[in-house]
Amino acid sequence: MGRISESVKVILIANILFFIGSQIIGEKAYELFALWFPENQNFHFWQIITHMFMHGGISHIFFNMFGLYIFGSFLEQSIGQNRFLFLYFSAGLGAAGLQILFAYLDFNSAYNALIENGASVAQINDLLNQFDGQAYGMMYNGGNALVNDLASSFMVPMVGASGAIFGVMAAFAVIFPNLPLYIMFIPVPIKAKYLIGGYFLLNVYSAVTGQTLFGPSNTAYWAHIGGAIIGFITMWYWKKNQFNQNRWN
Repeated sequence: MGRISESVKVILIANILFFIGSQIIGEKAYELFALWFPENQNFHFWQIITHMFMHGGISHIFFNMFGLYIFGSFLEQSIGQNRFLFLYFSAGLGAAGLQILFAYLDFNSAYNALIENGASVAQINDLLNQFDGQAYGMMYNGGNALVNDLASSFMVPMVGASGAIFGVMAAFAVIFPNLPLYIMFIPVPIKAKYLIGGYFLLNVYSAVTGQTLFGPSNTAYWAHIGGAIIGFITMWYWKKNQFNQNRWN
C-alpha cells in the first residue's frame, strides 16, 4: 500500500467525521442526510451528496474506506486530483440515480398490485404514514410481499459511499486491467479486470435475483451497478481520447 493521496485523505476524514457525528446525533442525522425516496417527506435535495458520507455501522464504513484507500489513492495519483474528484462524485450521483429509478419501479409495481388486490388509495397512503406490514399485508391476497416491496422502497433510506467507490474500482480496472491483485484467503494473484469484473457481475446477479451472496440483505446493489457503470464509461472515454501523457494530469 502506497502513500495516501490528498483527495482520498479528505474524503476519508469527511466520512469519519460524518460517521462520528451521526452516532452522536442519532436518528435525526439519518433523517437529514441519508438519501430517502423522493416521495418520502424526509427527502431533501442535498441528500444526493450527503448520503455518500453516511454509513450504517462500523463494518460498513470500514470496508468502504478500505476500498477507497486501496484503489482511490492509486487512481488519483494516476489521473490527477480534478479528474479523480469528478469521477468519484459522478459515480456517486449515478449510483443514487439508478437506485432511485429501481426504487420507483418497485414502488409503482407494488402500489398498482395492491390496488388490484382491493386496497384503496387512502389505505395505501395510511400504510405509508403509519406502517404495520404484518397487520395490513394479511388483508389482501399476496399482501405481505407487496407491502414489504412498497415499504422498503418508500421507507428505507440509502447510505454509504459504495456507489462512488464502485466507480473508482471500475475506473481502476480500465486503466490497470492486468495489474495483479490479491484478496484475503486466496494466495493466487488475480488480474484487476477479472477480480473487479467478477465482483460487478455478482452484484448484477444479486440485484436481478434478490439473492444476497455477500453483505447484508438490504445492500443497494443497483447503486453499486450505477456507480460502476459511470466509473467505467468515464474512464473508458478519457483513456480513449488520451492524446499524450499530460492529459492525465
